[in-house]
Amino acid sequence: MNTKITVLLIEDDKSISGFITTSLESNGYRVTSALSGREGLSLSASLCPDVILLDLGLPDIDGCEILKQLRSWSSVPIIVISARSKEQDKVSALDLGADDYITKPFGTAELMARIRTSLRHRHPVSPDRIYRALDLEINFEKRLIRLAGREIHLTQIEYQLLTLLAENSGRVLTYSYLMNAIWGPYMDSNNQILRVNMANIRRKIEKNPAQPQYVFTEIGIGYRMLENESS
Repeated sequence: MNTKITVLLIEDDKSISGFITTSLESNGYRVTSALSGREGLSLSASLCPDVILLDLGLPDIDGCEILKQLRSWSSVPIIVISARSKEQDKVSALDLGADDYITKPFGTAELMARIRTSLRHRHPVSPDRIYRALDLEINFEKRLIRLAGREIHLTQIEYQLLTLLAENSGRVLTYSYLMNAIWGPYMDSNNQILRVNMANIRRKIEKNPAQPQYVFTEIGIGYRMLENESS
């Protein structure tokens, strides 16, 4: 599986949103747009994007308030794109947790470079960024999963769940931890959606989902992934 990087664009100006979306999609990114702050917050919890592009001048909620709310539960890279060019505006946004700040107008090449940099900071390149156990291999940098040499295709949510477990292999991750990490604190506490996604993952990677070799259920607590042999 070679999953496209998902970008959430929170921008109320439809012409600017359209331009950025076209530019990103032509460079191989998957883009979801929000035209208001509330819509952006909702999508950030349900979509689990790899990067968020955030305009500060939104019609319903100021971008700085959105930054505060996002940083209360998420470490996703956030790049502010704003017409506010004063130094204090930039400092405030960065102090609130923005990873970068681009002043409008900006060029496509600059935006692409900033996104690549934010992703490197989130997932620093390391020779250890590979999970191997039995016949399963996950290359975090290439976003590639192979089982007995065969490429496995997962949805975005399934991929994020599996890699989160793989990065914490050998540890039990509670249901609430996984729900919060993948869907955010605004998601209903009912973990049915988590169990459905885990069942789908098991169907794709386990020889016998009823007797798993890779992802184990700790009844009433959460899930644990087989220890990484590359560690």
